[in-house]
Amino acid sequence: MHRGGLAQASKLGAMPRAASCGLPDGFHLLDWRKVDLDGLQASWRRLGDHALAPNAFFEAGFLVPSLSIFDPEEEVSLALLVEGGQLRAVMPCTSRSVYHGRRLPHRANWLHANMFCGVPLVEAGYEETFWTAYLATCDQQAGSSWFAHFSRLPADCAVTRALEKVSLSQHRQMQIVHRESRAVLNRGSTPETHLAQAMTPKVRKELRRQRRRLEELGTVEIARSRSQEGLQRWIEDFLLLETKGWKGDSGSSLASDTHTTALFIQSLTRAAELGRLERLSLTLDGTPIAMLATFLAHPGSFSFKTAFDENYARYSPGMQLQIENLALLDDPDLAWCDSCAAEGHPMIERIWRDKREMVSITVEAGSGWRRQIGKLWARIEAWRMEQRR
Repeated sequence: MHRGGLAQASKLGAMPRAASCGLPDGFHLLDWRKVDLDGLQASWRRLGDHALAPNAFFEAGFLVPSLSIFDPEEEVSLALLVEGGQLRAVMPCTSRSVYHGRRLPHRANWLHANMFCGVPLVEAGYEETFWTAYLATCDQQAGSSWFAHFSRLPADCAVTRALEKVSLSQHRQMQIVHRESRAVLNRGSTPETHLAQAMTPKVRKELRRQRRRLEELGTVEIARSRSQEGLQRWIEDFLLLETKGWKGDSGSSLASDTHTTALFIQSLTRAAELGRLERLSLTLDGTPIAMLATFLAHPGSFSFKTAFDENYARYSPGMQLQIENLALLDDPDLAWCDSCAAEGHPMIERIWRDKREMVSITVEAGSGWRRQIGKLWARIEAWRMEQRR
């Protein structure tokens, strides 16, 4: 199949027909620049609302600016499943010739450094159809794909389980080649109960003392918003606050690079337009000293970026803000919030007690001797992972 072309349609209907989302029914693998993304918007938003496994990073509001900013070489395609005129699944993917420093051509879901979940958006009931069609496409690309690789999939997730089921039914070897766990906030207790269970009385007492000392310096307020009001100023304040700290000194702040600055501005703006952004700020005399942006993807959410003023580190502004963030537990529409934090994060894991396991998976694909090499390498990688545990 030529780049940017239409993959073989899965048998979802007798004949492809014009769809309300602008694409005929079937499975498509298309260069994203050849897709009418504007025409997909309404159906894509609907898919985000009905996704079997929520993923804010593959919703249009985040993925579209990500593609335009981070894919200048036009290497990314969109795997799309359409049925009944509606978009039923979407996943960005790419062909890669190198895998961990070795020449092992394969197809992979596409992620950049600020994407923290790689599970495709799939409507319930279409997960097996999507995986079947996608793996069949990988097989057809025999010369360029020795296996299929998927990074940052939630381990206990219906979409991931569907990949396992399809692989098993087709006698494809599937290997988990990497595991990591990160903090998650699960609904089930009140903010007060959660805090009491997460921290010892001594630690909670110290945080209360720090809060009182902070209040002696001026007026301390919490600002929480899910609207667009004041968003531009909030974004400017966040970028400035992050730049003042160690990330600014090391050149890793969002404002240190025009690409990450643009992504932050565009993704937050689009999320706010759809009511899918929560902004939380801790201010001292009206000046933010800790800030947090969270993407809402019901029934879940993703803690995207946080920053705090290191000049007030003795008062633990970041932790004070996270205590306020426990209010998410009172939201009846949210079952969980993914911290998107690295495993073992020294601050977030002090207050978020639950864990979410993320896995990277390699699935046998392609054909002939290339497929056998991919299968062998997956076994080696899985064995190495087990030896490290």
